[in-house]
Amino acid sequence: MFAPLQNDTFLRACLRQATDHTPVWLMRQAGRYLPEYRATRAKAGSFMGLATNTDYATEVTLQPLDRYPLDAAILFSDILTVPDAMGLGLSFALGEGPKFATAVRDEAAVAKLEVPDMNKLRYVFDAVTSIRKALNGRVPLIGFSGSPWTLACYMVEGAGSDDYRLVKTMMYQRPDLMHRMLAVNADAVATYLNAQIDAGAQAVMIFDSWGGVMADAAFHTFSLTYTKRVLAQLKREHDGVKIPRLVFTKGGGQWLESMAPLDCEVLGLDWTVNLAQARARVGEDSPDGKPGKALQGNLDPNVLFAGPEQIEAEAVQLLESFGTPHTNKSRGGATHIFNLGHGISQFTPPESVETLVRAVHTHSRKMRAAAG
Repeated sequence: MFAPLQNDTFLRACLRQATDHTPVWLMRQAGRYLPEYRATRAKAGSFMGLATNTDYATEVTLQPLDRYPLDAAILFSDILTVPDAMGLGLSFALGEGPKFATAVRDEAAVAKLEVPDMNKLRYVFDAVTSIRKALNGRVPLIGFSGSPWTLACYMVEGAGSDDYRLVKTMMYQRPDLMHRMLAVNADAVATYLNAQIDAGAQAVMIFDSWGGVMADAAFHTFSLTYTKRVLAQLKREHDGVKIPRLVFTKGGGQWLESMAPLDCEVLGLDWTVNLAQARARVGEDSPDGKPGKALQGNLDPNVLFAGPEQIEAEAVQLLESFGTPHTNKSRGGATHIFNLGHGISQFTPPESVETLVRAVHTHSRKMRAAAG
């Protein structure tokens, strides 16, 4: 059904296998910084008009691949499609963040929540299959979802938040309601990601965008526990091919050791984390032989507003910070997937991305040649 994969560098790095260069892709790589994306969105009329139309979603997913030699594509969608399918009424006003028509703030609203009928998300799975076909084996396709906790933040707040007062009030005052919501969310996310895998996604990523706003004990109880519940239900392979699973908690650098035992292959890092230390903490095999995690990240997105020489220097510095690349093809080892520490800004000059991708590929090849 799908063409053979020509560039499997990203998947190999996810599985901690040696690669000829450090793979690079960017969170939100299909987005408003690209003039061609803005033109397609104008045709679609709205963000959801774009995301729910298979042809438009395919078109914008491939736009950054047509400009830059990126090593992976990521499905064009939104983390909030699952609660939208639960009937909460997702909308995006131009220049504003997402909003739900119906927030989940009391016992009755929580009691109504259930794993949605996946047919309501058919547009996502159709887009996955369409994109995978259109890629024609160029690079792998990543599917994704928000984490149970991050979805709950939006579901309770009804939109983004500065202080997370409403969702944290429920968490502390009525932990029973929060646990019920998170359990439904976890089972829904697992079902959703498995359906993306069935449709053609070759890796899946869980975005715990708001995990870092929690107190330590709360993170473990209300975020990590339910990320584990998702991972426990995910398919490990499809048609005999391994499907890597990636987890990214923004603001989660202090919890890397707690995330190391997660049943996933890759941990994403935001830009506040020291990459060399992260490798030492969770990226290497443990003394008893347990494999470490592949690491993904973690350039500050604002580096892309600097000039080409500075962008190149920052990319080189990050690659060198990770350290000597793993080159032994006979066994697994510490691997790095180059990415930003969060999504690319809509104001980023497109030529900055070209500079970055070229610098990552060029310097990472030099590092491997030096390592022998």
